[in-house]
Amino acid sequence: MKIPSDRRWLMALVLLGLCGSAHAHTLGILHMDFAAGLAHPLSGLDHVLAMIAVGLWAAQRGGRALWLVPLSFVLMMAAGGMLGFLGMPLPYVELGIAGSVLILGILVALSSRLPVAASMALVGLFAIFHGYAHGAEMAAESSALWYSLGFMLATATLHIMGIGIGLAAARGMPAQLVRAGGAAIAASGVLLLVG
Repeated sequence: MKIPSDRRWLMALVLLGLCGSAHAHTLGILHMDFAAGLAHPLSGLDHVLAMIAVGLWAAQRGGRALWLVPLSFVLMMAAGGMLGFLGMPLPYVELGIAGSVLILGILVALSSRLPVAASMALVGLFAIFHGYAHGAEMAAESSALWYSLGFMLATATLHIMGIGIGLAAARGMPAQLVRAGGAAIAASGVLLLVG
């Protein structure tokens, strides 16, 4: 079996992102398609910082945490997205999101070595808040499946970016630079909490 070249995968992704615009009756509703879901996580600095921090922390942890921690975030974010889409009440969503930026930044700054299961549970808890925010902002008439796949892919991409930075740092940058990045993320979390 021949694996398609990177260009074909990119073209398929672009076409998938554009498929929502082919609907004749969008009624002006936002978040109707895959492209909107893909763009949504990138529109908030809080989400971007938290996702990169998850990747950085997973890279610092290494081993199985390298993929289990980000995977648990993406899966629990999907569950949170469903709660938000269904309109289930979840208190302190904004506080949970801002707190995730602060705490994940601290974990990177300290290069914390929590057990893998505890790391997965912690990021999973934060993921519920992030996913809830995405799901709650989705219009009832939108394609929950395509929109959710979009925000899950964008989130996974941000995790991979964090992992890439963390692994590159391990091969040539001083560890203090990644830890300083974690401190900067934590400081942003403080600003989000007081803002």
